[in-house]
Amino acid sequence: MAADALDPIPFPLWRDDPESFVATLGASFERHGFAVIRDHGLDEQRIAAALDAARAFFALPTPEKARYVVPGGAGQRGFTPFGVETAKGAAASDLKEFWHVGRELPPAHELASAMPANLWPAEVPSFRESVLWLYEALDRLGGELLSAIALRLGLARDAFVEPTRDGNSVLRLLRYPPLSGEVSAVRAGAHEDINAITLLLGAEEAGLEILDREASWRPVNPPPAALVVNIGDMLARLTNDVLPSTTHRVVNPPAERAGVARYSTPFFLHFRPDFLIRTLPSCVSPERPDRYAEPITADAFLRRRLEEIKLT
Repeated sequence: MAADALDPIPFPLWRDDPESFVATLGASFERHGFAVIRDHGLDEQRIAAALDAARAFFALPTPEKARYVVPGGAGQRGFTPFGVETAKGAAASDLKEFWHVGRELPPAHELASAMPANLWPAEVPSFRESVLWLYEALDRLGGELLSAIALRLGLARDAFVEPTRDGNSVLRLLRYPPLSGEVSAVRAGAHEDINAITLLLGAEEAGLEILDREASWRPVNPPPAALVVNIGDMLARLTNDVLPSTTHRVVNPPAERAGVARYSTPFFLHFRPDFLIRTLPSCVSPERPDRYAEPITADAFLRRRLEEIKLT
């Protein structure tokens, strides 16, 4: 990208100079809808263990993986096979398969009806422990980033703590299989994320692109071990698009990389299902009238979007 490229922001700056971190992160989100975070402090060995568990599951024969499809579950837990999810408005389905892990709640929890129980593949004994660790680590890190976003918006640092408490967040273990021959689709069609913010690890294999303000596709190539973070539609709606949800896609690799699978682990950080997404008054002005005058709960918004991407 050009001079306004997504330069990696060191996460320790949040501790050492929070004002600078908030300003840099906020400016990146306001300009691109995306930011790249380096030195995030997550244990690289444990991240690798979670990725190894995901690879072990995806290497299973298709009939074994299919045992973990949840009928009528809208792909929110367990396995979603290749060729199911479709970008909004796209004719062809994406070239990917994935596994979803959600929040672990006790059966009597008030939100249990909105968040189904997780499945765990018996064929990969390490899966539950390693993947749950990654879920919880990204959940905590996402909370820290939301604190910085709150300050950028002129809110209290803890403004998003209650809206995301027991949020319906999902960790996606994602595999784009190797490609061969002519294909008429892309690994992930142009789309925006549904949730509040997304934290993406494992995107070092090229392909991620964002649609910039000049309507040009620009690659996002994070350095090794960096974290790509982007604004989702729920937070864009809450902020009246002060923080934009940017269209992005994953394009197919060049011929010399077509035989290489691509893995990534996006963490979709969601609000609580009962949180009412109502435009923040501080994000409305005569120059920026309210674009979302009708409030909607996070759960209703999610269900509407799941229909659009053909998971329900």
